[in-house]
Amino acid sequence: EVQLQASGGGLVQPGGSLRLSCAASGFMFSRYAMSWVRQAPGEEREGVACLSTANNYPNYKDSVKGRFTISRDKAKNTVYLQMNSLKSEDTATYYCMGRRGIAYWGKGTQVTVSS
Repeated sequence: EVQLQASGGGLVQPGGSLRLSCAASGFMFSRYAMSWVRQAPGEEREGVACLSTANNYPNYKDSVKGRFTISRDKAKNTVYLQMNSLKSEDTATYYCMGRRGIAYWGKGTQVTVSS
């Protein structure tokens, strides 16, 4: 059974940091591109960060460049999203996704940036 379990969300003040984790199981984690996608209320889902298997170079949405860092630990089958200098507009439910042709989605974790 494929599982992607995201965790680490919460309430944080503007300028604060959070680290999201996503533990994967049930598929060949190291062979899948891994992404973090977010969805704010009333908005469509948008890609935030992606880490491919081909070259492992990360790609980021422009608005998070320099603030967010995606990484993966292949030994732990886990992908991370370090989020620094958080802004209110980062408030959303964050999902991790594994893709290799087909896409696997996990349940989201809520991030709320508010004073």
